[in-house]
Amino acid sequence: MQRKHLRPLAFVVAIGLVLSACTSGPASGPAPTAIAATPAYKLGAGDKVRITTFDEPALTGEFAIGDGGVLPFPLLGQVQAGGLSVTELKLSLETALRQGYVRDPRISVEVLNYRPYYILGEVTKPGQYPYADGLTVLNAVAAASGFTYRANTKRVYIRSAAGEREISAPLTATTPVRPGDTIRIGERYF
Repeated sequence: MQRKHLRPLAFVVAIGLVLSACTSGPASGPAPTAIAATPAYKLGAGDKVRITTFDEPALTGEFAIGDGGVLPFPLLGQVQAGGLSVTELKLSLETALRQGYVRDPRISVEVLNYRPYYILGEVTKPGQYPYADGLTVLNAVAAASGFTYRANTKRVYIRSAAGEREISAPLTATTPVRPGDTIRIGERYF
């Protein structure tokens, strides 16, 4: 008779343990190294952002970052956005709007279009292409209609938008491309 009473109790305890495990949140621990190693994206000329200022429709819209990294914004005029992360731009706009324009501005900023990347050298259709998140060199080559018959498929040369010189890298399926990069596919030597 005692066993019949223990079964419901064991069931209730098991349900309680499952529920407490589900509500306790994610396990703590180190963040994945790939995420931690990724630098924050810095805005630059050619990027297009959507800025939403809550309860202020006149301060909401889509804005293109122009030459010199400046962003035209209502009330504030030309705001420096080049070289800032999305979070830094948000804080900069909130701080500027607090200076006599909006009592408690709440702003969100998101990137709509990244600045394009450029591919040249031994590809079928060199030129400027729109950047997509997670782009790799092989994706960029595919967008340019593939390699020419003379292409070196083992090395790639990349110059970042902020860099002054090309960096040679192995051409693998995971070689990343960043917005504004210039990719050069060299000629192979027989």
